[in-house]
Order: sequence, then C-alpha cells, then structure tokens
Amino acid sequence: MQSPKNMGSNFSDSDCVVETMTPADWNDVRSIYVEGIATGDATFETEAPDWAHWDRSHLGFARLIARLDDGVAGWAALSPVSARRVYSGVAEVSVYVAARARGKGVGAMLLSRLIVESEKNGIWTLQAGIFPENRASVDLHRKFGFREVGRRERIGNLHGIWRDVLLFERRSSTI
Repeated sequence: MQSPKNMGSNFSDSDCVVETMTPADWNDVRSIYVEGIATGDATFETEAPDWAHWDRSHLGFARLIARLDDGVAGWAALSPVSARRVYSGVAEVSVYVAARARGKGVGAMLLSRLIVESEKNGIWTLQAGIFPENRASVDLHRKFGFREVGRRERIGNLHGIWRDVLLFERRSSTI
C-alpha cells in the first residue's frame, strides 16, 4: 500500500494548507457540509447540526481544514464507530470539499493528512460509507488504500428513495 503522504494534490504548498480545525472555523465547515448535503450524494443527513452536536459526535483529534487563499476549501474529521473499548481503534471518515474546490486535489490533501493523524492517535482501521453514485469519493478512498468490503442495500431512505451504501475500510500498515 502506498504511503498517503504527498498523494494526489494539485496544489503547491503555498496554494493550499491543511490545518487543525478550530471552533472559529465552524461557520465555514458548516457551509461546506450544507453544500455536500445539497448534492444528495454525500450523506443521509438533511441538515447540518450545530457546533455542540458536531463537536460531541466527532473525535477530538484529526479535525482538519484545507485553507486556500480565499478561505476554507474543505474539511475532514473522524467519528467513533462504537463506544466499546474493543473498537477504540476504529473510526468513520468524513471528507467534504467546497463546490468551488472540487476536482483540485483538496480531498486528497485532507484524506492523506487524516490517515497520518489517525495513525498517530492509535486508529488501526478507518471506515467510510459512501453512496455508489458518489464516484469522486469512491475513487478518492480507493486511491488511499481503502477497499470495498460490502454493499448495504437499501440501508436508508433519503427524500423518499431507498439508497445503497458501499462500505470501505483501510487497515493501518503501522498499527
């Protein structure tokens, strides 16, 4: 498996930087989340939560933003998959890219750094649930060593339509 470092970016270091997300970034992060929701192919969620709910539902580390000269271009974070100790090293991946920055390597920069940060913090398995129609996300995750482990058929209903979700996972080669 290839190392996630320096994979897939179309930016030079001066164009786009990945930083730790702070609460001050929430309005931009939420706006990008709302754009993803609006596509109908990013999540079953129909509205973005407030900061307090989002903060409680994500791990305290590996909360990242990609910043371009004109502001936040994307974000990535991890959610625990279970409160059970046996699953303490397993996390769900979220990567969202602003509409204006899609197709430019922002997602690759974020996912690359997310993998590194997850391993620094003892995460041995990353998983992602992706709508099959979201080809960009499927391709991005495959590029970083995620493998499809199954398809959850008609797992949820979004706007009156039953949707499938592909389940991907990536096992750390260092933990």
